[in-house]
Amino acid sequence: MSRSHCLRVVVNGTERQSSVPARLLLCDYLRDHLGLTGTHVGCSVGSCGSCTVILDGKPVRACLMLAVQADGSEIRTVESLGSEAQLHPLQRAFHECHALQCGFCTPGILMSVSSLLEKNPMATDEEMLAVLGGHLCRCTGYRNILAAVRAAAAEARAVAGAAR
Repeated sequence: MSRSHCLRVVVNGTERQSSVPARLLLCDYLRDHLGLTGTHVGCSVGSCGSCTVILDGKPVRACLMLAVQADGSEIRTVESLGSEAQLHPLQRAFHECHALQCGFCTPGILMSVSSLLEKNPMATDEEMLAVLGGHLCRCTGYRNILAAVRAAAAEARAVAGAAR
């Protein structure tokens, strides 16, 4: 018998309250209960990074977390980054640099890299590569992904410099 628990979270700026099974994974809650299908489930063991979301400001693997563990937290998914009409700078850079092919890994990469650049727009190639090292992409070879991250970082630095 699986017990249900009350879950209260803020997802992409919207407060959510749900009764969820105790063993429901965070990725399944986001996808199946909230319809946020941008959080992809690739390996189900935390190795590929496709399910990465931002939980209370830190990237986490949603396939390794129970939804009830997120109770009281703020969660951001790839849907929070931008829209078709107004792409996030990272999304625009990925498009312009041809940094995706099948796109399955892209949401998780975007979330990890956005977290890095929000905290450190001056991130070095080594820091970018360290973040990318936590993601598996079988299509691109990472060269264009790194180029896109560099381009987005340059834009973040320009915006930060202009704000001073």
